[in-house]
Amino acid sequence: MSGEPGGGDGFGLRPGEQAVSLPERHDAGLHFIGRLRTPWTERRDCPKNGLQTEAICTVEVDPAYAAGLANVSGASHLILLYWMDRAPRGLLVQQPRHADGPRGTFSLRSPARPNPIALSVVELLGITGATLRVRGLDCLDGTPLLDIKPYYASTDSRPGATVQRSGAS
Repeated sequence: MSGEPGGGDGFGLRPGEQAVSLPERHDAGLHFIGRLRTPWTERRDCPKNGLQTEAICTVEVDPAYAAGLANVSGASHLILLYWMDRAPRGLLVQQPRHADGPRGTFSLRSPARPNPIALSVVELLGITGATLRVRGLDCLDGTPLLDIKPYYASTDSRPGATVQRSGAS
């Protein structure tokens, strides 16, 4: 089954990884408000993060939500929240290719997680109707869009933030 550990989507379990069976019922419902259009159709081709690409991508907002784009053009950057619909959902411990050992899912930015919500801070290049042109995405073409928020450097930036990369918890 696609999206589950060991599925045919290139996300099979690596040595040292652990997975969990997810509950059959969901706690919340979501409405996708659009789709992200990128040049990448295979996981191996996606950049690891939006800073690793200059590709111009599009955000196609469903017409039902287009009114919510009013005044968005005043923002130079946006936060996009999206659903990594092709990622496995049961991984609790992962073995990233770049790491010297396994890591807990919640210490990673990997799309493989119980709720595969991802975010990118993107540069807004232009708006035509319900379509945004942006730079800074790192997801597969057709990824469902959950939300759009303005990026405020005054409240969203944390210049002193750090992440310790040792095996410590």
